[in-house]
Amino acid sequence: MKKLPLLILLCCFSAQAQILNAESLRKVTDTSGWSGSATVNFSLARNVTEQISLGSDIHLQYKKNKHLFLVKNQIVFQKVDNEDFFNSGIQHFRYNNRFADRWAWEAFVQGQYNRVAKIDFRGLAGTGMRYKLTTSEKYKFYLGSLLMFEYEEVADGVTPTQKDFRLSSYLSFSLYPTDNISIVSTTYYQPQVDKWRDHRVSSETSLVFTIYENVKFNTTYIFIYDAFPALGIPNSQYRLSSGLTYTFD
Repeated sequence: MKKLPLLILLCCFSAQAQILNAESLRKVTDTSGWSGSATVNFSLARNVTEQISLGSDIHLQYKKNKHLFLVKNQIVFQKVDNEDFFNSGIQHFRYNNRFADRWAWEAFVQGQYNRVAKIDFRGLAGTGMRYKLTTSEKYKFYLGSLLMFEYEEVADGVTPTQKDFRLSSYLSFSLYPTDNISIVSTTYYQPQVDKWRDHRVSSETSLVFTIYENVKFNTTYIFIYDAFPALGIPNSQYRLSSGLTYTFD
């Protein structure tokens, strides 16, 4: 393992989503060992309210032959209008086993909370298959389908504790028109197994430019739709964000 470089502070605009885009965690590398990224960020956004947030985001991955381990820890402090700061966070662990040329099996567990979205706690655990649709290294398309169990406590005074199973299907693509530019997009569809009208859709597209070696500039658009959000939270939300990313390996 190479010596971990000193983390650098980054001021950027970043999006806070209720559905974690796991594709954004994967760092393309041909070598085994550790890699990842670290960020300290500042964000100002406005949808139904004005929000200011401060946060840290650490992503680590370890690759060994056909095995890939991904870990993400994100903590964000948010201030909504003139209220006190609220905190939110996501902790995510994912294992990926590429057992065939195009096929991989993956499993994950995730815990999260978001006071602004009135989510006291959401716990997820799932497993499923991932298939690579292309063989080119200039453009990559993936199709995945997982079954996950969800436990959710919502602080709106109305919604009961949720315990259900959801499908989590996604289509993802990565384009590399030049060595310094990449385009990554992922769309998730997550219906409740026994009530398909209770579903969530999330789409995230990022355009990334390399500025200098491991420092990159990115612009990201996120759209989220939840058929049954907490009381007082809109069904659809979107954000356009830009910032800096520092990666290491």
